[in-house]
Amino acid sequence: MNQPRDFSLRGAIDLSARQAAAQRRQRMAGHESAAAGQPGAGTDTIIEVTDESFNTEVAARSRSVPVILDLWADWCGPCKQLGPVLEKLAAEAAGAWVLARVDVDANPQLSAALQVQSIPMVMAVIGGQVVDGFVGALPESQVREWIGQVMLAAEQLGLRPAPAPDADGQGQSAEATPAGQTRAMADYPAGSAAGLETDAAYTQAQEAMERGDMDAAAAAFERVLTAYPGDPVAAMGLGRVNLIRRVGSYDQAGARRDADERPDDSEAQGRVADIDLALGRIEASFDRLLATIARTSGEEREKARRHLVSLFEIFPPKDSRVTKARARLSSLLF
Repeated sequence: MNQPRDFSLRGAIDLSARQAAAQRRQRMAGHESAAAGQPGAGTDTIIEVTDESFNTEVAARSRSVPVILDLWADWCGPCKQLGPVLEKLAAEAAGAWVLARVDVDANPQLSAALQVQSIPMVMAVIGGQVVDGFVGALPESQVREWIGQVMLAAEQLGLRPAPAPDADGQGQSAEATPAGQTRAMADYPAGSAAGLETDAAYTQAQEAMERGDMDAAAAAFERVLTAYPGDPVAAMGLGRVNLIRRVGSYDQAGARRDADERPDDSEAQGRVADIDLALGRIEASFDRLLATIARTSGEEREKARRHLVSLFEIFPPKDSRVTKARARLSSLLF
């Protein structure tokens, strides 16, 4: 199978239902498996996943780092060719993404949920959403290209690896924020109330995102913005959390059908723009809403404009793609 040049969220797979069920089982079991050192208790970049551990190892983990799924079986020859390639790339990534291996024979429920029809099959999970991948043992160069697309999509959702250790084994001096931006420690006076409060809020937001609690993450960013209106990192963080929440609630296939059938429906176009943005198709997202603004009027046009401006706020103001889209928006409105 040829390397896909693009990919999309698989709206047909409802990970939230699996996650909710698994969470109920975890609560009933008192989280004993984690305490016993089951997969997920550590920080390994290559893990084995089962029907039972999928929630912790994949769905929850994908809220903070992309997870690449390798669906394989012991009898599959091409799987034995592709597996070492994925393991090599995972080792090189050093935690930027996690490789989760799934033995389809040993985990039939998970295989059915992921609609596995042929192996080896590779997918990604970003923010609890499954991303289309490829089937077959592709060359390393094509696998690298696909993973690059996955990482671009993850970056747009604020999922970035922690700073690489320096020569002393310590992290970089800049502090990575949940919004995927970098805030130097000098941005706030040392020991100041602003610095302490924002640091605590960002920590709370990061922890909330890691456990999949987008409401709590949003609340943390909102507290910063209430105390310090216009804080750029909090504003971008809140925008990205809201995007994750929206896209997670969509039936992606249905959203695209609605947009095709109702080209002048700003809300339908906005949902697909959200999906495109979450996948890293930034210009396609902006172009869709700009086209909607160009062909509509009145309230529909205003809704499309507001939605587009809200997407701009997820990025730094000087982002070249935002600058270009803002110029086009001005030409359409004035």
